[in-house]
Amino acid sequence: MPPGPPSTLDLNADVGESFGRWRLGDDEALLPHLTSANVACGFHAGDPLTLRRTCEGAVHHGVAIGAQVGYRDLVGFGRRFVDVPPDELAADVLYQLGALDGIARAAGGGVGYLKPHGALYHAVTAHEGQARAVVEAVMAYGGLPVLGLPGSLLLTIAAEAGLPTVPEGFADRAYLPDGSLVPRGEPGAVLDDPGAAAEQAVRLAGAGQVRSLCVHGDSPGAVETAAAVRAALSDAGVQVASFA
Repeated sequence: MPPGPPSTLDLNADVGESFGRWRLGDDEALLPHLTSANVACGFHAGDPLTLRRTCEGAVHHGVAIGAQVGYRDLVGFGRRFVDVPPDELAADVLYQLGALDGIARAAGGGVGYLKPHGALYHAVTAHEGQARAVVEAVMAYGGLPVLGLPGSLLLTIAAEAGLPTVPEGFADRAYLPDGSLVPRGEPGAVLDDPGAAAEQAVRLAGAGQVRSLCVHGDSPGAVETAAAVRAALSDAGVQVASFA
């Protein structure tokens, strides 16, 4: 029997991605609509002061903090695949986890889960070496829930290691028939209409395959989209709450 729609669903977004004078997204306005915040860890985006302010904002609003780990690729915003050796990638992920957790603890919180970012997120759906490296880092840190694409190799390996896994859907990204995301370079890859994103969120919730929904904080209109998604889920009888 297929799973039914969840009674509760998490709503997450990528935040903390500004760098110095370069401002990306409106985290202050976005955080109140979320239940989980995927905070950049300084490798693909985010400087220490931005991360500290973001963690403080998340704690203030009662939003769970997750480490959004990525490739060491500030110029490419972590959206370019990097063929990192597994031992180096594991160390990079461990470094990012520890750095963000220290900042989060100073803000009165702590890192409650991990989510890969960008090209790493897509790589670990099928790249065994990199997926195992990410899981190795999480295990070395003591274990955390792992957020990722349903059916991905990352979640399979994480579950085999005894880690809690959280399958994720995307409210503001278009899907291909096989369940993968439309590549960002193609037309219509990002749903920039809040109403369309809200409708997709309700459909994904009703399918019962995901425990968390993502809105990209760097997309134009992210605040309006997150508000529309949360309202639509509530109207559909789905309680919005963090899994962490």
